Amino acid sequence: AGLKVVVPSTPYDTKGLLAASIRDPDPVIFLEPKLIYRAFREDVPEEPYTVELGEAAVRREGSDLSVFTWGAMTRPTLEAAESVAEDGIDVEVVDLRTLSPMDTDAILESFKKTGRAVIVHEAPKTGGLAGEITATIQEEALYYQEAPIERVTGFDVPYPLYALEDYYMPEDTRIEDAIRETYEA
Repeated sequence: AGLKVVVPSTPYDTKGLLAASIRDPDPVIFLEPKLIYRAFREDVPEEPYTVELGEAAVRREGSDLSVFTWGAMTRPTLEAAESVAEDGIDVEVVDLRTLSPMDTDAILESFKKTGRAVIVHEAPKTGGLAGEITATIQEEALYYQEAPIERVTGFDVPYPLYALEDYYMPEDTRIEDAIRETYEA
């Protein structure tokens, strides 16, 4: 309570969210996923700008299923969404960007449109934010639900050494499998 938590997924968002975090009168925890350092390039304006805290971004529009993610998991989620699109599954990808306050309006709007959801994050499944997002959907949009909500997360084990990190993190194959399973349910 009282803390804002920000996790960018793109260079553009990183600059804008960092500027907004510095200017915010409340304490902000700004998490930078090392996995996205030098993972891809994006033009970033030289002039100052901010990205509003607490506002999610729809990275890919879709109508069959919603995937909620943030930080380093956004790129593999987008890759999985493109892969299943070849099979006719139209996935909406919502990048939360700010975990606290969470943009529940964006989550509920997307879920009400699709009726299906997958939540992707790199933290362990137990105690992860996916449980809170699932509870929010259940409390606010239960009558729109057409299939069980799937979570694709890190495993419930201590975080591994750097050499084993690739085995721990959700990759596009696991995300694709969850999308297909939820879509077919």
